[in-house]
Amino acid sequence: MADTHRVVISGMGLITPLGTGARTFWDNLLSGKVAVGPLTRFECEEFPSRVAAQIDDFEPSDYLAKRRLQWTDRFSQLAVASAKLAVEDAKFSVDGNSADIGVYTGSALGGLAFAEEQIDIFRREGLRAVRPLLTLSVFGGAAASNVAIEFGITGPTMANADSCAAGAIAIGEAYRAIKRGDVRAALAGGIEAPLAPLTFGAFTVARAMSTRNDDPATASRPFDAARDGFVMAEGAGMFVLERYDDAIRRGAPIYGEITGYGTSNDAFHMSAPLADGSQTAGALRRALDEARVLPSEVEAINAHGSSTRLGDRAEAIAFERVFGERLPKIPVSATKGQHGHALGATGAWEVAIAAMGMRDRVVPGAVNLEKRDEECPISCVRETIAASARVVLSNSSGFGGINAALVLRSAQ
Repeated sequence: MADTHRVVISGMGLITPLGTGARTFWDNLLSGKVAVGPLTRFECEEFPSRVAAQIDDFEPSDYLAKRRLQWTDRFSQLAVASAKLAVEDAKFSVDGNSADIGVYTGSALGGLAFAEEQIDIFRREGLRAVRPLLTLSVFGGAAASNVAIEFGITGPTMANADSCAAGAIAIGEAYRAIKRGDVRAALAGGIEAPLAPLTFGAFTVARAMSTRNDDPATASRPFDAARDGFVMAEGAGMFVLERYDDAIRRGAPIYGEITGYGTSNDAFHMSAPLADGSQTAGALRRALDEARVLPSEVEAINAHGSSTRLGDRAEAIAFERVFGERLPKIPVSATKGQHGHALGATGAWEVAIAAMGMRDRVVPGAVNLEKRDEECPISCVRETIAASARVVLSNSSGFGGINAALVLRSAQ
C-alpha cells in the first residue's frame, strides 16, 4: 500500500522521576529540577553505584481496577497507566473499530525485576509460594498485551526488547504502520521497571553506571569531561499516534508530526559502541531520507547522551559525520542529568521533549554540563534556550549496537 498518511502525536502519557503527566514533567524539566538521588528501593551498601532516579509516588490503584492489579507487575502497571494518561490527554476514544488500532511497546528488560523477586521467594519458600502471575509477566510482550486488554484493542500488538533504543523503535514502528495504512492509530512508547538488586547490580558489575555516590544530583552528566557512567531510572512514556486527518477532524491537540524513522546495528560489540559512529550515522541518515529532510534543515537535536565515556563520544562523532561543519551551530539537548536513563523508556521521554520543545520554542539544557569533553564536537546547551526549531532529530542507542532515530516536525 502506498505511503499516504501523515502521522501526528496527539496524546502523551508520561510517568517519570520528574513527575507524572506531560505538563508536570515538562515544567519540572524546564525548571532545572534533578530527580537523581540515593537509591533507597533496596539495600545497596556494597554496590559501587548507589544512585538512581526512582519514582516513589506512583500508585497503580489510581489507574487499574483491583482484579487487574492482582494480575500485573510494576512493568505492566506502568504501561497501562501511561497509556491511560495518553488517551486522556488526546481525548481519544477507542470506539467499536478497535481492530484498526495497534499497540507498540519497547522495553530493554521487561518483567525481569519481578522475576528476580519471585526467584528469591522460590528459594526461601519453595514453588508453592511463587505467584502464578510470574508466568504472565516476564515476557517483553506483557506490557503491550495488558494495554490491549485494558482498552479492548484487537489490532496489531507488537513489543520489542531492543535495549535502550526500544522506546524509539516502538514509536517508529507504530509510525510506519499508520503511515502505510495498516492501522489508523496506535498507542506506542517505552516502559522500564529495572530497579531490583540483581538487575541493577549487573549494570554496576559491567561498570556502566556512575559511582558519584557522594553527589547524586551531578552523577549523570552527558558530554561532560568528568562523566563516569549513566544513572539508572524507571518509568514509562506512551503516546497516541494517529493520522493527521483524523486528528484534525476531531479537533485533537497535536504536539508534532513524525516524518522519518531509521535504524541500524553497529555489528561490533554487545556493550561498546562502534567508536567511529558510522552506523549511528546510518540510522540518522535513514530517518532523514524517509522524512525527505536535508541535514541542513535540522534545527535541533535531541541526543541519546547516556553519560558514558564511549557512548557520548561515538554519538557526537556520528552527528559530525551527518552534519559536518554545521554541527556546532545546531543546539543539542541532553537531559538525562535530570531524569536519569530509564533504558527502553527514555527514548519515549525524549520524543516528548523534542515535541514539546518545538511547541514552546525552546531547547532544554544539560544541567550538569560544566566542561564539555573536547572529543565531543557538539553544541550541547547548558541552559534552556529560546529556539524556533521546526525540525528536530531524536537519537537513541543501546547495548547490542542497536541505533534508532526519529525526525519530528513542528505542529505549527
